[in-house]
Amino acid sequence: MKEVRKITWLWLAMLMLTVGMTACADNEKVIEFNQLPKAAQNIVNKHFSGKKVALVRVDYDGMRREYDVTFNDGSKIEFNSKGQWTDIECRTSKVPSALIPMQISRYVNKNYPATTIKKIEHDRYGYEIELSNGLEIKFNKKMKVTEIDH
Repeated sequence: MKEVRKITWLWLAMLMLTVGMTACADNEKVIEFNQLPKAAQNIVNKHFSGKKVALVRVDYDGMRREYDVTFNDGSKIEFNSKGQWTDIECRTSKVPSALIPMQISRYVNKNYPATTIKKIEHDRYGYEIELSNGLEIKFNKKMKVTEIDH
């Protein structure tokens, strides 16, 4: 009887794993640029007009949607469901200065004047940037440096 239960539980676990993996695979979908939230379209059109969009995807995470825009040069922007950027990574250029909070720009210009910001992320806890020299700097919500990784 114990063997039957073991096999049944094993079979059930494998079934749940398969269903879960299938559900995750279906959560991401390629979409057209005009299916992005308007705010996201405006950011791309205004600040990345010189780049060609290669791929736009939406990721459904429960009730939340996240969008990824990938450009031909490998640069990428991630947006939340409202069309606000959450992550910008520029491969062949720098992050547009208009998208960087002024306090972060001032800090970088003062302390690392020979560098540019290649990547910026933000969430409810603050910002993280990566400079062209590879240095990573974290800022809290009050724009104070909390960590520097060399």
